[in-house]
Amino acid sequence: MNTHVNADPAELAKFSDLAHRWWDRESEFRPLHQINPLRLEWINGICPVQGLKTVDVGCGGGILTDSLARKGAQALGIDLSTKALRVAQLHAMEAQTPNVSYREVSAEALAEEAPAQFDMVTCMEMLEHVPDPASIVKACATLVKPGGWVFFSTLNRSAKSFLLAIVGAEYVLNMLPRGTHEYAKMVRPNELASYCRGAELDLRHTKGMSYNPLTKRYWLNSDTSVNYLIATQRPMA
Repeated sequence: MNTHVNADPAELAKFSDLAHRWWDRESEFRPLHQINPLRLEWINGICPVQGLKTVDVGCGGGILTDSLARKGAQALGIDLSTKALRVAQLHAMEAQTPNVSYREVSAEALAEEAPAQFDMVTCMEMLEHVPDPASIVKACATLVKPGGWVFFSTLNRSAKSFLLAIVGAEYVLNMLPRGTHEYAKMVRPNELASYCRGAELDLRHTKGMSYNPLTKRYWLNSDTSVNYLIATQRPMA
């Protein structure tokens, strides 16, 4: 049994302190609320979620998990932040979201407990916050059934990403709390692709995401230099 927890205590504390603001659309989590419809539709266009058993790894306050459930999935959200999970559960009760549940468990521990039990796995904006992203990718690959889909989104480690996601978003525009992201922890697309190949996940689709600070609008495109999403599939046995 692997007792090592792949999490940075400082990262958990950082997001725990903000937990009560997860569902305030004008708070530090506003960008997550804005990009959620985009990534949800992209995911649903590739793998329609209606009736699927899904797990959202690193779910935080449940923004994506909740919307997956509202799309018809049987959605589980997992995280290691007790406060964020309480907020997610409270929101689900208040909003009367059907077929959604939350657990405080690591991806690796759940993978040992429930291998190949999910039709789809999502892991959004998390890999850049953990000490060992390859371990998370491997756990996601273990959790999904053969033929099932695994979706990731993260930040590229590039000069443009440093300027826009850290200097711009955290220090100039104040869209995010200062210190939200560490440049050294960002994951280049070729690194993530390597982790996926090592976990025997086949890369199927890649998308970039851009933001215009004047119009305050996000959109999906082919530019993966800052934010990007990838869709992978576990091969049939």
